Amino acid sequence: MATGTGRILGWVAAGWAAVFLAGTSFRVLADCSAFGLPFTDLGSTTFCAQIAEAYYSGLTNGTSATAYSPSANVNREQMAAFVTRTLDQSLLRGNRRSALDQWWTQTPRYDAYGSPGLTTVGLSPEFLKSDGTDIWVANPSNDSVSRVRASDGKKLEDWTGATWAYGVLVAMGRVFVTGYLPPPGRLYMIDPSGTAGPVTTVASNLGDNPYSIAFDGSRLWTANYSGSVSIVTPGATLPWSVTPKPLASTALQGIVFDGANMWVTDANGGTLLELDSDANIVKTVTVGSFPSFPAFDGHNIWVPNRNSNSVTVVRTIDGTVLKTFSTANGNANGLSKPTQAAFDGQRILVTNYDGGLSLFKATDLSVIGNLPTTGVDNPFGVCSDGINFWVSFIGSGNIGRF
Repeated sequence: MATGTGRILGWVAAGWAAVFLAGTSFRVLADCSAFGLPFTDLGSTTFCAQIAEAYYSGLTNGTSATAYSPSANVNREQMAAFVTRTLDQSLLRGNRRSALDQWWTQTPRYDAYGSPGLTTVGLSPEFLKSDGTDIWVANPSNDSVSRVRASDGKKLEDWTGATWAYGVLVAMGRVFVTGYLPPPGRLYMIDPSGTAGPVTTVASNLGDNPYSIAFDGSRLWTANYSGSVSIVTPGATLPWSVTPKPLASTALQGIVFDGANMWVTDANGGTLLELDSDANIVKTVTVGSFPSFPAFDGHNIWVPNRNSNSVTVVRTIDGTVLKTFSTANGNANGLSKPTQAAFDGQRILVTNYDGGLSLFKATDLSVIGNLPTTGVDNPFGVCSDGINFWVSFIGSGNIGRF
C-alpha cells in the first residue's frame, strides 16, 4: 500500500528510524540517491541513512515508486502499520531462531523420518521444559525425570525418586519438579551439573495435587488442583519454607508469571485469576470451559480451554479478553481438547489431547495452521527450546521435536 501505510512523517524518519541506527556512524550526504533510494522528493536532508534503513527493512515503501512524501501526515491506522512492521522486524532479526538460520514460521512437522524423530522417555510423560540446551521431562507413572539433548533428541539420563513427577520448572540453575501424588504435594530439585541419580526433596508440605510451577525471581509458586497455591522460599538449608495460600477456588491448574504478578487457571470456575505478590486475587477474567495450562507471550496470556475446544487470549495489563479462537467464531484451527500452550518468541503452539497441534502468530493473533500427529497418542505438554517446539505424548511414552 504505497499511498497509505507507506506514508511517513519527517519526524518519524528523524526520530523513529534513528532509533534503528542508534550508535551507528554514517557519513551525512545531502543526496539520498547515494544510498540507492528511488525517491526524488527528499531534497537536502541529513537523514538519508535513517530513511534508507526504514525503506530497506520494509518499514515504509514511500507514497509512490519515486515519492517519499516526507511532510505528509500519518494517521493512526498508518502508524499502527509502521509500529507492527517494526515489531515483526525485531522478532525476526533478534531471536535465537534467526541466528541459527531457522526462518520458517509456518505449521511445523514432527521429524518422523529421521533424527531426532520421537524420543522414548519414561511412562506417561506429561510436562516438559527446556533449559536452552536440554529438555527435562516428567514421567509420573514411573516416578522419574528424563533429560533429552535438544540438538539431536538423544535421551541422556534419568533422575529417579520423583514420586508422581508432574510440573517442571527451570530456574536458578536448577530443575524443579512437583510431586503430584500422594498428598501432600512435594517439590523436588535436580542439579543438572551433577551425576544422574535420585532427586533432592526440598519441600514435602505443598498443597495437595500441585499441577504446575512458576518462578517470580525469588520464590517458587505451585498451583494446586485442590484449590490453593504454595509459595516456596529457597533457603540455605533443607527443607525450604512453604507458605500456603488457599483460594476460594477449586481445580487450579496452570500458573504463569508476567513479570509482575502470577496468573492461575481455575478449571471449575472457567476463569483466569491474577494474583498479587501475597497471592491475593486482584483480577478475575472469564475465559472458557475448563481452562488448563496457559502461556505468556510478553504481552498476553493464551489460555487453552479443554472442554470448550477454544483458546482465549487475555491482555495482562488490564485483563481484557482480546480474542477467542473457537468453532463458533470460525477460527478453531483444529482445537480439540486443547491442553497446554507454549511460546517460542514468535508463535504459540497448543497441544490437543484428541490429537494434533494448533499454531498461532502471537503479534497479530492470527491463525498459522494445524498439524495432525498421526501415529502418536494424546499430545499433552509442550515447550520451546528457543528454536523448536517439543511435545510430550502420554499414550506413547515419547516426546517429539517439531
